[in-house]
Amino acid sequence: MTVRSLHFIGICGTAMASTAAALRERGYGVTGSDENAYPPMSDFLAARGIPVQTPFAETNLDPRPDLIVVGNAISRGNPEVEALLERRLRHCSLPELLKEFFLRERRCLVVAGTHGKTTTTSLLAWVFEHAGRHPGYLIGGLPRNLGQGARFTDSEWFIIEGDEYDTAFFDKRGKFVHYQPEVAILNNLEYDHADIFPNLAAIQNSFRHFIRLVPRNGLILANGDDPHLRPLLDFPHSPIRRFGLGEVNDLRATDVELRGDGTAFTLGNARFRTPLVGRFNALNALAVAACARHCGLSDAEIQGGFDSFLGVARRMEVRGEAGGVTVIDDFGHHHTAIRETLAGLRLRWPDRRLWAVFEPRTNTTRRNVFQNELATAFTDADAVVIAAVARLEQLDPAERLDPERLLRDLEAAGKRAAYLPGVEAIVEHVARQARTGDVVVVFSNGGFGNIHRKLLDRLGGGRPPSAI
Repeated sequence: MTVRSLHFIGICGTAMASTAAALRERGYGVTGSDENAYPPMSDFLAARGIPVQTPFAETNLDPRPDLIVVGNAISRGNPEVEALLERRLRHCSLPELLKEFFLRERRCLVVAGTHGKTTTTSLLAWVFEHAGRHPGYLIGGLPRNLGQGARFTDSEWFIIEGDEYDTAFFDKRGKFVHYQPEVAILNNLEYDHADIFPNLAAIQNSFRHFIRLVPRNGLILANGDDPHLRPLLDFPHSPIRRFGLGEVNDLRATDVELRGDGTAFTLGNARFRTPLVGRFNALNALAVAACARHCGLSDAEIQGGFDSFLGVARRMEVRGEAGGVTVIDDFGHHHTAIRETLAGLRLRWPDRRLWAVFEPRTNTTRRNVFQNELATAFTDADAVVIAAVARLEQLDPAERLDPERLLRDLEAAGKRAAYLPGVEAIVEHVARQARTGDVVVVFSNGGFGNIHRKLLDRLGGGRPPSAI
């Protein structure tokens, strides 16, 4: 069957939207539907002429598309899913689409790990692009250098973010098992995705399935400092090299500098510098340098990509400044990501007062699995605001994160903190107490009621922030 038209159910997912846009550029007819359309993805799709049909409805499948791509957030009960099953329409998951239509016969570089996948994949893709390799790529975010999260080229190289989260409601394997890795980068591994993984061992087992796909002429690049990855690396069938800061690593970074304007490290006899801030980003850049070297790029080509890298939307992204207050958007939600992001921002602005506004929205942070750890994640923040736990009614009371307990724990640790469920209340609280020079970082993986714009409008148009 020839595929000329595709419909994406859940098109506003970052990877779904990016793939849809790239397919449209190649001449395919593309439609899509979703219920949660908000920037940046809604703007991204609109700019590329792809309307978002909302809400989900059986009529969105008329006229009948040749192939329906089902996002991994879509479940049974969705009217479009029920219709495609009833009508026996041809459908697949996004990873299946990629594997069958785009990844075969490519040299796939797959970046996996709990933290830093999007930044590392974006940096790796840009290093290859800047060096003239013109790779295809799929990234779960919007790299500023590249302008979109997916591109399909005739290059032998395809660089892709490998997610361990399940593929679709009909395929509970990790997405990354579809990606045919020649090189697998394993940045780190922690417990996450509490809605589908019962414990750390289950996530480790998913990563084992991924590692088994690396061929004997490929390479596993693993963070040798990570204790949860070490048990996975006794694998005799593929070459393994360990990168990191510790002496156990054969690709060890030395003379590491963590500065407010970036990081620097030495690998072998070469010194690398990157504008990315913080320890985790130093490891991300180290993994990119090691992978690019393995694939034949020179140190000068790698450094050229590092020098010109502009970062990724929603990763320490400055959204604006108003009334002398800087507002930052960050995707961080896992307690480790929050801690490391705040540490990086503290390096960048050591003398400024740092606010952290946190929305517990993911399927893990809505639960109490990290209740205690979250209380220690905000060490580098001077003030913390906790928002309402999203979709709380969907969880058993025994499983729910307790934001009031989190507030008490933060206060007991001497932290200025507030629990304010509504966006308007948060905006008013921060605007009234902010001072010139303050930095406000908003942690959320969703739209969060357009809080960034509301904060900037209130700070700029309301009462001017007081001087320090």
